[in-house]
Amino acid sequence: MSLTSIDAHSSHILDNPAWAALTGPHARFAERHGRAARYQQDVAPFHALCDEDDPRAWADLAALIGPGGTAAVRSVTEAAAGWEVVSTGHGVQLVDTSLRAEHDPGAVRLGPDDVPEILDLVARTEPGPYLPRTVELGAYLGIRYQGRLIALAGERLHPPGWTEISAVCTDPAHRGRGLATRLVRAVAAGIRERGERPFLHAAATNANAIRLYESIGFTLRRHTAFSLVQHTGAAALEETA
Repeated sequence: MSLTSIDAHSSHILDNPAWAALTGPHARFAERHGRAARYQQDVAPFHALCDEDDPRAWADLAALIGPGGTAAVRSVTEAAAGWEVVSTGHGVQLVDTSLRAEHDPGAVRLGPDDVPEILDLVARTEPGPYLPRTVELGAYLGIRYQGRLIALAGERLHPPGWTEISAVCTDPAHRGRGLATRLVRAVAAGIRERGERPFLHAAATNANAIRLYESIGFTLRRHTAFSLVQHTGAAALEETA
């Protein structure tokens, strides 16, 4: 697998996309305390700090989740006082550089009534976390065969000017037919029509997915990591100005 990194600099909005989304286009889904925020718990499992090096942000996160609470944040090598790193995962972030985006007449818009089928497909294919209200984050498209949902893709994180394509999955019995590519192109078409640029994430170990995304016009921007952290302090630190 050959990857070429682009645009990798520390000040880019995609370096902290959850924070940019929660304090921007997705503010209506946010629970926020000062310098920390998270998605409503039935929408998405992500938390964000404005700056992982700022002790005040960690104090705000502690106040947000409470003693003993856990949070999924950008990776930290050493958590702040009163916190423990439970686990760390690694991934890649890719951005659209030459994707051919196009609407697909065979794709249908999915909504709240489709959530049970979506959750069933996600459980069987494991594309990443998907909760009962994730469908509200943006346009989710599916392909059906004989009335049954067999493939899915949609919009998740939404930093200003960008939209993440996520939950890309296909029923194992229907793989190899290009359904994922069709849906990624279709979701991207809607993103482009808003004047925004698609991006996505994949597990660093998912070589097949990364290869597919590269082949259709995505380019690696950066390697990513996230940490599951637990608040071990008895109470949140008092915020200082």
